[in-house]
Amino acid sequence: MIIYSSSVAQFKEAVDDNKIALNIESAFIEKLGKRPSVSEWRSWNNSMQFMERIIRNSKVSDDCGVMIEYNIPSTSKRIDFIVAGQDENQNRNFIIVELKQWEEAFSTEKEDIVRTSINGAVRETTHPSYQAWSYRQFIVDMNKAVYDNGVTSHSVAFLHNYREKDPEPLKLEQYQKTIKEAPLFFSHETRKLQDFIFKYVGKGQGMQILYDIENGKIVPSKSLVEHINALFEGNSDFVLLDEQKIAYETIITLAKKQDKKRTIIIRGGPGTGKSVISMNALGGLLRNSLNTKFVAPNSSFRNVMIEMLTKQSALSKMRTKSLFMGSGSFVDTKEDEFDVLVVDEAHRLKGKGSYMYKGVSQIEDIIKSSKVSVFFIDDNQRIRPDDIGTIAEIKRVASQSKSEIHEYELHAQFRCAGAEGFLNWVDDILGIQDTGNFNGWDQDTFDFRLVDSPHRLYELIKDKQEQGRKARLLAGFAWTWTDQKNGNFNGQVEDVIIEEHQFSLPWNGHSIRETWAVHSDGINQVGCVHTTQGLEFEYVGIIIGNDLKFNESTGELYTDYTEYKDKTGKKGLKDNPAQLNALVKNIYKILMSRGMRGCYVYCRDEALHRYIMNRLAINEKRT
Repeated sequence: MIIYSSSVAQFKEAVDDNKIALNIESAFIEKLGKRPSVSEWRSWNNSMQFMERIIRNSKVSDDCGVMIEYNIPSTSKRIDFIVAGQDENQNRNFIIVELKQWEEAFSTEKEDIVRTSINGAVRETTHPSYQAWSYRQFIVDMNKAVYDNGVTSHSVAFLHNYREKDPEPLKLEQYQKTIKEAPLFFSHETRKLQDFIFKYVGKGQGMQILYDIENGKIVPSKSLVEHINALFEGNSDFVLLDEQKIAYETIITLAKKQDKKRTIIIRGGPGTGKSVISMNALGGLLRNSLNTKFVAPNSSFRNVMIEMLTKQSALSKMRTKSLFMGSGSFVDTKEDEFDVLVVDEAHRLKGKGSYMYKGVSQIEDIIKSSKVSVFFIDDNQRIRPDDIGTIAEIKRVASQSKSEIHEYELHAQFRCAGAEGFLNWVDDILGIQDTGNFNGWDQDTFDFRLVDSPHRLYELIKDKQEQGRKARLLAGFAWTWTDQKNGNFNGQVEDVIIEEHQFSLPWNGHSIRETWAVHSDGINQVGCVHTTQGLEFEYVGIIIGNDLKFNESTGELYTDYTEYKDKTGKKGLKDNPAQLNALVKNIYKILMSRGMRGCYVYCRDEALHRYIMNRLAINEKRT
């Protein structure tokens, strides 16, 4: 949706008459049915003065087209400024201009992430060149009118209040690939920007190009499909086996029909291949020209999936990211705006009042926003009170929305070396469900050990990593996590402390939190459930902290409220020990099920250690 568009001549006249902000505001109210914020109005009034001078001094033709506040289809993002026209060879072009009023910024170790003052505080945000590039790439990949009609796109970032520093944080080496894709211009570089604009659109005839962009159908381009196909080709992490293939084909067949609203529920426990199917479904649906997004509540999970697909290629990673969205992104989207939304880790979907979420129910948002919604879910992996994702709730919302419900259950175990008996045993010892497991598992195939020292646990995991295995040390949330503003940007503070063994390690670093599972520094840090849920390793070492204990008098596991340090995870549960205990036990089951070949466990509570040792001995006798 275009909020405001005009010819260059009309744009210059509106600025000369000091009416541009008023005109944009009027269009904003008409198109969106609400008033802009004061900060938005001021931004238009300020930034458009700068852009008018740039456009006027660039001497582009008056019949070039100007588009302001273009709402990118199927997203909540708006492009600040687009100018369209022809070059001297009559090639049709448009330029996206990302405008920033920043005066200062700071680099980070995260790819394409910087820090600057936003709403009165220094916060992390994406690099301006990355923003400009990502908006352009979405249009190129998804707007049929653009890629079918031979329109060429360009993008730049213009920081009109920013004085370049020496050295300049926004131009450091880690940002150069992105800047090459979307050039960065500061306050003293207006002539360079003017020359850039004239080079590509200076000869005018831009209004038809704006019309094409506005009215183009949103479907994946052949180029994007080929890109996705190349990512999956030969990638053993995403090979479909047995019933996974059946579930995948079920999704593709139902989604292709597009004749009615449908909700597909794929349920299965840890290791049944939900994420393998969901990722393949994304590729298959795009190949069938369906406007599809991969949705996951957990940003760490999303980013590791992107890393696994793109294999460290920066440009491939940048392009692929546009297909992935957080679960809170659909509050304001239109009915059936997407053909398909594929939701992994659906048990972590949130309800009203959750951090940073402005809606009522993410389940309702997703079903509303898509013709076909696909939910991958395990009811026993909810870990916080605000996790509302359950099969029952999805069915309720789907029925309310008149969405046809289809269910498919995964049974085969592909994690823990196929040791379904081990996962049944974990369910049983944690009291999650009575599995009646008496068959045990093949210890030669899946290596489980209970150790009496965190040092020994760490040694086992480091040894596996040194052997070339994917291995990580994980723990329950039984220690506080020092904030980065207190000097803990990347695991500088050793928060996981076990005094009785003189053992200490840092939690996974803030700076690599979203890629900790595959980052080289990860082996020297302790991961939590939020950085590992949905992922898998070959070997995991689990520290069970003092949050989970065993009462030898009653024979029951219980959660110590004061030792469980996740404030959000225990909010409102001080007087509900049963629910708190269930959530904490789910956390430890999730952690213990991350290993494909082995799981090693250290219990800080001695009674819990004795209980598991006894259960292990009984299990070994049975096998």
